[in-house]
Formats: sequence, C-alpha cells, structure tokens
Amino acid sequence: MASWAVAEAKARFSKVVEQALSEGPQEITRNGKQAVTVIATKELEKLRKPEQSLGEFLLNSPLGGSGLTIPKRSRWKTRPVKF
Repeated sequence: MASWAVAEAKARFSKVVEQALSEGPQEITRNGKQAVTVIATKELEKLRKPEQSLGEFLLNSPLGGSGLTIPKRSRWKTRPVKF
C-alpha cells in the first residue's frame, strides 16, 4: 500500500485517486501516523456486503457436525416487586 503525507496527497489528489483505482488502497498520514485510507468504491462495496448471511455462516460452521447440543433455556419466573 502506498503512503502519502497529507500535504502531498492534497497536492496530487488525482494521482492518489488513480492509484487507488489501479493499484489498491492508498494510505494518507498526518504527522507520520496513519490517518485515512483512500480505496476504490468497488472495494468498499465488497467490504460492506457480507459473503453469506449469519444463518449460512452458522450452518457452515466447523461445529455443525460435532454433536454439540445447546439445552433450551428454562422459563425463569419473575420475582415479585413491591411498589
């Protein structure tokens, strides 16, 4: 990942965008520390959209055929509250 100082990224913003599109994420630093990363919208959409639903994930879990059983929760009786 390429790294740019804020001032350089500001002066060469078009270049930062082009490289984000063609080469991947571009890191922008402030005072020598990573501040933000510029990424292509296509890459952002991949990060936002899960590959599978939670249900599919759980069904495909390595513990799926382990025989592990989870007991049902018992109904807890509420305690009386005086007002």
